Amino acid sequence: MTQIVSSHTIVRLGDYIKEEKAKYNISDKNKTYGILGVNNQSGIFDAYEESGAKIKQKYKKMQVGWIAYNPYRINVGSIGMRKEEHHYEYISPAYVVFSCKEGLNPEYLFLLMKTELFNKIIRENTTGSVRQNLNYSVLSNLQIPLPSLEEQNKIVAAYNTTTAQADNLSLQASDINDQIETYLKEILGIGAQLSSISDGPYRFMRIHQYRDIVNRWDINNIREAYKGKYPFVNMADIILKMSTGTTPPTHNKEYFNGDIDFYTPADINGSMYLADAERHISQRAIKDNKARLFHKGDLLFVGIGSTVGKVGLVEKETVSSNQQITGITFNTQKVLPEYGFAYMHYFKGYTTADQSKTTLPIVNQEKIAQIPIPLPPIAIQNEIVDHISALRAKQKHLQQQASNLRTQASQQFEQTIFN
Repeated sequence: MTQIVSSHTIVRLGDYIKEEKAKYNISDKNKTYGILGVNNQSGIFDAYEESGAKIKQKYKKMQVGWIAYNPYRINVGSIGMRKEEHHYEYISPAYVVFSCKEGLNPEYLFLLMKTELFNKIIRENTTGSVRQNLNYSVLSNLQIPLPSLEEQNKIVAAYNTTTAQADNLSLQASDINDQIETYLKEILGIGAQLSSISDGPYRFMRIHQYRDIVNRWDINNIREAYKGKYPFVNMADIILKMSTGTTPPTHNKEYFNGDIDFYTPADINGSMYLADAERHISQRAIKDNKARLFHKGDLLFVGIGSTVGKVGLVEKETVSSNQQITGITFNTQKVLPEYGFAYMHYFKGYTTADQSKTTLPIVNQEKIAQIPIPLPPIAIQNEIVDHISALRAKQKHLQQQASNLRTQASQQFEQTIFN
C-alpha cells in the first residue's frame, strides 16, 4: 500500500470531515429545482433544472464549500466542490456528500484529493469485485498531511494565483476564434451585409450574429442575403470527388490490426490538420473493399450525428474513416484545401443550415455539394490562409502556456504537501 510521506502532520481524514446525509423533499409540483452534477472534468457543475412534479425521490443539498463524489467513479476523478459560482444546490442521493470541520480548508482537501498520489491511494482502497466503490467509512479512515490552517490557505492561494494566470491565457486563446471569424467576414465582405440589410425578409438579421443566422436559414436564403466581395459557388464547383467512409466488419480482427489511421467524429477536434486516430485498419480491409481511402489534402467532413459539420484536413498520405465522415478532394487549381477548411470550420452554419428539424442531423454528399462558398482568387486565399495560420499558431502557443501553468500549479502543490 502507498504510504504518505510529508513533513506536515499526518491525520485521519475522518476526524476533520462530516458526512452530510440529510435528504430533502423537492417534489413540489409548483416549483423548479436546480440539480448539480459531478464529473471528472469540471467537478461540480450546474447540470439542469427539473420540475418538482417529475422528481420522485429525495435529494441531498450542498452548501458552498461542501464536497461530493461518485463512490463508483472517484477513482477516475469524479469529485467536486460547490463554489460561489454554482447556482444550484441539490444533488442526487447517489453521491457521497461531506463538509469539512474547523481546521481543514475544503479547497485544500479538494486539491489534495485530485493529486496523483492521493488518487493512487483511493484506487488501492476502493472495494467491490464488480464495481469499485469508495464509501464514506473507507474514506474516513484514509490519512492526509495537514499543515496549519494558515499554511493551507497560503498553499491554496498560490495554486489559485497560478491557475488564474492559466485561465487568463486560455481566455486569450479562445478570443482568437472570434478574431478569425471577424477577419474572415471582413476580408470576404460578408460581415458588411449585416448593416446593409434593412428591408424585406432579411431585416431582422442585423441584430443577430452571422453564425447564428446561417444555422436557421437554408442555403438559398444565405446566398441571396450575403453576396460578399467574391462570387459564391457551390462546393460541387470546386470538388473533384467525394466519398463517404465505411467501417469494415468488426468481427474480423485482422481488419483493425494495421497502420492506416481510421477516423471517427471523435478524432476530429477542431485543429486544421488531423492528429493520429485512436483506431487503425489494415491493408487487408482496403483490399477487400471494406474501407475507403482518403489522401493528403483531403477534407474530412462529419456528416452525421451531433457533431455534424466538424472538419479536418488529412496530413498523412493515406487514411480511412467510418460512415459518419465524408472525404472531400478539392480542385486545388480553384481552391486551397486550407482555405476550404477555414471557411467550413469557422462558418460551420453553412454546412448545418436547416438541420434543426431532424432528429439525427445529416448532411449527405448531395447537401455538401450545394453548400455555397465565396471563392476569392488563389492569391487572396493564400493571404487568408497565412493570416489564419499565424493566429492559430499564437492560439496554440497560448494554450500550451496555459497548460504548462496548470501543470506547474499541480506540481508545486504536490511538492509542498508530499516531501
